[in-house]
Amino acid sequence: MEEPKRKHPSAFEPGVLVLNIIMAVLGAIIGLELITRLGISTNTSIIGALIAILLARIPVRALKAFLDLNRQNLVQTAISGATFGAANAIFLPVGVTWLLGREDLLVPMWIGATLAAIIDMTMIYWLFDTRIFPAKNPWPPGIATAETLIAAAKKGKRAMLLLYGMIAGGIVRYLGIPADIAGVAWIGNMWALAMFGIGLIVRGYSPKLIGVDINQYYVPHGIMIGAGIVALIQIILIITKKKKSMKEEAESNYEFTRTEKDIRFALTRGFGLYIAVALLLALLGGLYSGMSAGMFVWWFIFAAIAALVSELIVGLSAMHAGWFPAFATALIFLVLGILMGFPAPALGLLVGFTAATGPAFADMGYDLKTGWIIRGEGKDKEFELEGRKQQYFAEITGLIVAAAMVAIFAKTYLLQDLVPPVDRVYVATIKAGANPQIAKYLLLWAIPGAIVQAIGGPDRQLGILFATGLLIKYPIAGITVLIALAIRLAVTHKYKEEGQNALYVLGAGLIAGSTLVSFFTSTLKLGKK
Repeated sequence: MEEPKRKHPSAFEPGVLVLNIIMAVLGAIIGLELITRLGISTNTSIIGALIAILLARIPVRALKAFLDLNRQNLVQTAISGATFGAANAIFLPVGVTWLLGREDLLVPMWIGATLAAIIDMTMIYWLFDTRIFPAKNPWPPGIATAETLIAAAKKGKRAMLLLYGMIAGGIVRYLGIPADIAGVAWIGNMWALAMFGIGLIVRGYSPKLIGVDINQYYVPHGIMIGAGIVALIQIILIITKKKKSMKEEAESNYEFTRTEKDIRFALTRGFGLYIAVALLLALLGGLYSGMSAGMFVWWFIFAAIAALVSELIVGLSAMHAGWFPAFATALIFLVLGILMGFPAPALGLLVGFTAATGPAFADMGYDLKTGWIIRGEGKDKEFELEGRKQQYFAEITGLIVAAAMVAIFAKTYLLQDLVPPVDRVYVATIKAGANPQIAKYLLLWAIPGAIVQAIGGPDRQLGILFATGLLIKYPIAGITVLIALAIRLAVTHKYKEEGQNALYVLGAGLIAGSTLVSFFTSTLKLGKK
C-alpha cells in the first residue's frame, strides 16, 4: 500500500496569509528604519522564525497550526522578503532620484524597482537547485534559519549545540567581532571564503601597509568586472556542457530538481523581462527626450544586462559566502554607464534599476535553502517543488507589502533627508562625471580579476569572492574568517566528519546569535536617535 502524498501548507491559507502580511509590515518597517538611519539592512529570517515558534506555543487553537515547520518557514520567508524588498530593492533606488533633484522620477523609479525585484525573485525561483545555483551549496544564512527551526522542534543534543553557538555568537557580536562570518566559515566553501577573507584584509589594511587606498584606484571594481565577465562565461559553459554534467551528476548520486532546459528558460526569459521593464522605465522617465535614438535603445539593453549580471554575481557571492556585494555591483555598472556618456537622469535610473536586482535574489536563495533542508533535502521531489512554489508566493506577498509601505512612507523619510547613505555615493559619482583615468584603472585590474576567477572555476568563485572582500571595508571580518577557517581545518583534521558536523551546527548558531544581537543593538541605536 502506497503512503499518502504529503501536502505542503499553502501561503494563501487565511491564517498564514494574515500572519505573513503582518510580519511583512514589520519587516518593511525594520528595513526602512535600518537602511535610512544606519545605512544597513539585516536578514530578519531568524526574527520571523522565532516569532512563528513563539506564536505556536500560545495555547490558542488557531495558532497551533504554526507548530508545523513548513508554516514557520513560510512566515520567515515573508518577513525577510519584505525587509530586503523595502530597504534594498525599492527605497534605495527611489532615494537616488530624490538626491538628483528629480522628484518627477520618483514614481517611475518605484515602478521600475518593484518590477525588477519581482523578476529578481522569480529568477532565483526558476534557478534554485540547478547546476548554477545548487540547493546543496552552502547558502549559510539559510542553514542557520533551518537549524533554528529544527532545533526548536526536536530539541536534544543538536539543539544544545545550536544554543551554545547562539550564546557564543551573541556575546562575540556584542563585543564587536562579526561572529556571523565565523559561522559562515564553518559552513561555506573554504577556498571561496579564504579569498573573501584575504580581500577584506587587503582592503582594510592597504593604506597602512602600502600607503595606498586601493579603492581610489578602482582596484576592487576592476577585479569584480574581470571576475564577473569570466563568471558569466563560466555560466554559459555550464549550460552548453550538458552531456558531461549529466555524467558527473549521475556519478555524484545527486539529482537536481531543475533541468538544463530550466536554466535556459530562466536566463532567456529573465533577460527578456528585464529588457521590457527597462524600456518601460526609460519611457516613464522620459529618457527619450535627453538622448539620441541609438543611445536610448542602448540604455535599456545595457540596463537589462546590468540587472542580469548583477543578480548572478550577487547570487554567487551569497551562495558561497552568505554576504553579497549588491551596493558595489550597482556602483560598477554606474561607472560603466558614466564612461558610456549617459546623462545624469539616465544614470540615476540605471543605478537604481541595477541596485533593485540582487538583494531579493540572494535573500530568497537563503529562504529556499531553509525550506530545502526542512522538507528533507529534495528526497521527495514533488513535495520539494510544491514547497518551493509556496515560498515563492510568500516572498512575493512580502514584496508587495514592502512596495506599498515604500509608496506610503517614502516621502516621510525623504523630506527628513533620510536616505540610504550609499545613495549619496551614487549621486556624488554621477556628478563627478566621466574620467578616462577611471576606464584605464578598470581595464588594468579586470585582468587579474579574470585570471583568479578562471583559476578557481565555477565551483569556488575565487575571483568573485576576492572582489567582494575588496569592496567591503571591514578588516576585522577578514581576520575573523581566516581564524575560523584555521579552527575548522584543525577540528576536521582531528575529529574528521564528526567534528565537521559539530562545527556545522555551531556555525549555524553563531550566525543566528550574531544576527539577533545585531538586530537588537541596531534597534537600540534607532531608539537613541
